[in-house]
Amino acid sequence: MQVKSVEFCNKAVNPEQFPSGELPEVAFCGRSNVGKSSLVNSLLGRKRLAPTSSQPGKTRTIDFYVINGRFLLVDLPGYGFARVSKQMKERWRELIEGYLEKREQLKVVVMLMDIRHDPTEDDLLMYQWLKFNEIPTIVAATKSDKLSRGRALNNLKKAKKKLGLRGENGDIMISFSAKTGDGRIALWKTINELLENRS
Repeated sequence: MQVKSVEFCNKAVNPEQFPSGELPEVAFCGRSNVGKSSLVNSLLGRKRLAPTSSQPGKTRTIDFYVINGRFLLVDLPGYGFARVSKQMKERWRELIEGYLEKREQLKVVVMLMDIRHDPTEDDLLMYQWLKFNEIPTIVAATKSDKLSRGRALNNLKKAKKKLGLRGENGDIMISFSAKTGDGRIALWKTINELLENRS
């Protein structure tokens, strides 16, 4: 998909700040250091739209962007081992789960995981939670440029098995590299298909 326009819409720290309107939404979630901001920037062809940082937990709000006037891209706070207080983590959990569970405009979730490693306990819990709530999910296996093609394919196979992702529920896994652009076309194609099916 050609990204012609990206407009910042809103930052939210509570549901009252979620934007109104009926545009469909595609949400991106993943561990704090999985490369979510880099993926979003690469996907949109922008260098610094989503803030990147060597410090996990940079994103502490839910950020909404209007893409081509057609749908909203939603950047969720990272989960996992960000160096924040337990109180802050609980606040994030409530915000993220509240959005994912109750947001009628949400059509697709792109869940990121690091292709170099097995899915973490947090990854497994997030995917199982998405499946329990029947939310269409694309798993983006990031940092594919860090491995050889053979190793990457092997890791994808193991990750699919561990997550229980078999394809009959419509979910797929796509390897992605923000550095090389690997997976960008495939990810956009799948997002568009799911948006059309869920409209």
